[in-house]
Amino acid sequence: PPLCKLYRDKGVELRGDAAARAIVAQMNRGYSLASSTPIPPPLQGEGRGGDGVIIFDMAAATEEDWRTEYLAPILSVRVVADLDAAIDHINTYSSQHTDSIVTENYSRAMRFLREVDSSSVMVNASTRFADGFEYGLGAEIGISTDKIHARGPVGMEGLTSQKYIVLGSGQIRT
Repeated sequence: PPLCKLYRDKGVELRGDAAARAIVAQMNRGYSLASSTPIPPPLQGEGRGGDGVIIFDMAAATEEDWRTEYLAPILSVRVVADLDAAIDHINTYSSQHTDSIVTENYSRAMRFLREVDSSSVMVNASTRFADGFEYGLGAEIGISTDKIHARGPVGMEGLTSQKYIVLGSGQIRT
């Protein structure tokens, strides 16, 4: 399944909120795990719409899209009715590696942190922060999404099951 999912809460406009745009743009931009160097996507968009919105040639998503990690600049987007539906979708289809919410609502953010079953759960921060070095564990020796024996970024001292929570205000990893 895709490694990371992001839920954009009500009131956060991707075209009008610089923090949300930066987080989503970084998620859709590949990077080399060895060097963390951004890999530019080969296609930026088919044209520009009004208000500076980039219009993409978009195909309808299938059930398989929610479970596929493309290893390419492909973004599967699902519109959901509310936070309940988002949490249900994430817990059903996520790899349980890293998931994020972009919101200004504290109670929704805290609920997302509690109810999303992933090794790293983030609020208003790029999912690229899910890294053993960023968490102060030193160099990673592996990554696991299993709850037993190791979960999350695995360092020498990380052979326990843990859930990492990141609270941000629009930070991205550079």
